[in-house]
Amino acid sequence: MLKIKFRPCVFLTALLAGSLLAGCTEQAQEVSTKKVPVEVAMITLKAESVPLEVELPGRTAAYRVAEVRPQVNGIITKRLFTEGSEVRAGEILYRIDAASYQARLDSARATLAKAKAAEHLAKLKAERYRKLVRTKAISELDQLEIEAIWQQAVADVALAEAALDSARIDLEYTRVTAPIGGRIGTSMITEGALVTAQQGTPLAIIQQLDPLYVDVTQSSSELFRLKKNVAAGVIQGGEKRNSEVTILLEDGSAYEQVGSLEFSDVTVDPSTGTVTLRALVDNPDEALLPGMFVRARIAAGVRLNAILVPAESISRNSKGEAVVMLVNDQSTVESRIISSGRNIGNKVLVDKGLVAGEQLITAGFQKIKPGTVVKGMPPQGLLPGELALQANKSLTSVIKAE
Repeated sequence: MLKIKFRPCVFLTALLAGSLLAGCTEQAQEVSTKKVPVEVAMITLKAESVPLEVELPGRTAAYRVAEVRPQVNGIITKRLFTEGSEVRAGEILYRIDAASYQARLDSARATLAKAKAAEHLAKLKAERYRKLVRTKAISELDQLEIEAIWQQAVADVALAEAALDSARIDLEYTRVTAPIGGRIGTSMITEGALVTAQQGTPLAIIQQLDPLYVDVTQSSSELFRLKKNVAAGVIQGGEKRNSEVTILLEDGSAYEQVGSLEFSDVTVDPSTGTVTLRALVDNPDEALLPGMFVRARIAAGVRLNAILVPAESISRNSKGEAVVMLVNDQSTVESRIISSGRNIGNKVLVDKGLVAGEQLITAGFQKIKPGTVVKGMPPQGLLPGELALQANKSLTSVIKAE
């Protein structure tokens, strides 16, 4: 029978080795289950006062427009302006044949002279009859009749004077003048054309281009919301008279002259649901012409305690709602749906959902999800969008090199 000898030292060594092995295994499990914080870029939200602007479409319109029309009948004998030139108020533009009007003026002068002579004779006779009636040489009825004749003669003089003034005015109307100063357009008639007083077709059109109006349209709902925020104290100022207006041209560039808001219409267009706002802008070089399509950027007050977030920190869920990632007090990620407003530069104004002091994640979204433990790093160097662009360029260079 084989006898096995038990050696205590060997058994103790094996037991010690097993214990050490079990301890290492438990330590490795603890290390593997421990969450390692993920580094993300984040910022602390701050409340600030933000000047608001509203950008609206519109068209330019002349400051003043005058249609040149004849006020007497006749033949145009001469045109005295160059089409497309600047004219001054009162400058003669056309001449109408004045021969017949000059004759009427001369006739009116003669009629007036005749009336004045008759009035003078009636006056002398009335003065003589007043003396005769005192001596009873004539009856009072005769004296009253001559007084009436004299008063009629006075009225005839006044009528003749009015006729003379009318003839003089008609003669002056044969010189068609510019009612306002500005740039005159195409002449609708030429020499030899017959014109009539108050005809439907104007002879020419004059437009004053400096300054210039800019008529823009704003939806009534947006205007109501702005007034509501102003009344609630959320926005100070709002669209008001003399607010600054920047004109944006069709190529997107800003016009060098800054305008001012003149007024807001009090009637809503029922077909479009919009309200017209009118701005006034200087146009010394006449770079802007009536009828041009422009956009007007109007100061709309100051938003108090506004929260601005970088545009790249906002994503959209399947419902199209704006979502941001925040870091809570336990350094874990949580998502939140917000109500975003207008874009201001490369940032977005948040209407609801965020408060000052919260930690917002701005980069590193690919490595995180709600519940992930993170370690916040302040943004340094390039913005996240610029970093992504630089990374794409580097990757493209590597692929080309390979």
